[in-house]
Amino acid sequence: MQDNTYDYILCRFGELTTKGKNRKDFINRLLINIKERLKTFSGLTYEKTHDAIYIHLNGEDYEKVCARLHTVYGLSNYSGAIRCSRDIEEVKKKALLLASKRDYQTFKVNARRSDKNYPLDSDTINRTVAAHILKNSSLKVDVHRPDLMIYIIVKEDRIYLLDEKVVAIGGYPVGINGKALIMMSGGIDSPVAASMMMKRGLKIECLHFASMPYTSKQALDKVLTLIKKLTAYQSEIKIHVVPFTDLQLAIYDHTDESYAITILRRMMYRIADIICNRRHIMTIANGESIGQVASQTPESLTVIGSCAKHLIIRPLACLDKIEIIDMAKELDTYETSILPYEDCCTIFSPKNPVTKPHEDKCLYYESKFDYAALIEDCVANIETITISSDDIDEEDDLF
Repeated sequence: MQDNTYDYILCRFGELTTKGKNRKDFINRLLINIKERLKTFSGLTYEKTHDAIYIHLNGEDYEKVCARLHTVYGLSNYSGAIRCSRDIEEVKKKALLLASKRDYQTFKVNARRSDKNYPLDSDTINRTVAAHILKNSSLKVDVHRPDLMIYIIVKEDRIYLLDEKVVAIGGYPVGINGKALIMMSGGIDSPVAASMMMKRGLKIECLHFASMPYTSKQALDKVLTLIKKLTAYQSEIKIHVVPFTDLQLAIYDHTDESYAITILRRMMYRIADIICNRRHIMTIANGESIGQVASQTPESLTVIGSCAKHLIIRPLACLDKIEIIDMAKELDTYETSILPYEDCCTIFSPKNPVTKPHEDKCLYYESKFDYAALIEDCVANIETITISSDDIDEEDDLF
């Protein structure tokens, strides 16, 4: 049943409040992202202030709108709100409506006057409204741990009444800090890394290496499904699919088996650099975690990353596997990630990969074949796919 109690949703910024002169840029980006995420609700209208965004529901379903809001990075929390006139009698009636909404036992009223010219001070508003609720309900006042907190915000031309604050996912608005290229393998880690980059305000594009026929169409489909899930947080995501077979086979033909994964990862970074230059992307990110596999020891990460010209960010670097799995489950990517379709890093996995590689050995093995021409061929045949949240059905919403 649709909840018609609220007229508005008040959205609060959280971490954005630490910003100085560029605060308005963050708020503008957040409003753009909110509108994009809620574009299927045609009745909504928006009002932006220096400390909040007000969404006028205009009859739209409060619960469904909140479900979408919960996937917007940059929001600290939000509340359902009722708008009324500055008449204290109307405020009393609307506050009683909020108090009667659920089976509460205790309450507290907290008034805040943005307009100091309002004839009643905050304490008088609190006492007046609380007395009306006490007289007309069975609720009791609890100033320390109330079941219900009723917030009253007095503006120059109106008053808002709010109840519970719903904790949102926080962070910065996607896109405010530029773009990142996510190396998306299809495993558990990379979608989690992608979500963490979005939470820090980076718009993502993805890079996937396919080694057909050694990797299957199902492996690519798995990656596309993962990205579709991530469009709950960024409405449109591009994925660049690299045909990696010839380059990968050349690596195994000309490299000692123990160094194959190290060289393979260095080639991936070289290709990622080219994509970053072409797409005006600032940084490369992936799901690497220190010590998780042979190519993720500090020595390996140093040697592998030394050939990249762009900043490399590893948001999962200090998380253990259990923490990453828990985050993947929260994202609803875990069950997809564990589907048994191998990616290019696992199909030819060496038995004894080097854990402390030396860069001079990498350069020696790389000098034995024309990898630059193979990289050029890979890049020339990249397929770029755009995945949109418009493809997600209502029943696919994550919350």
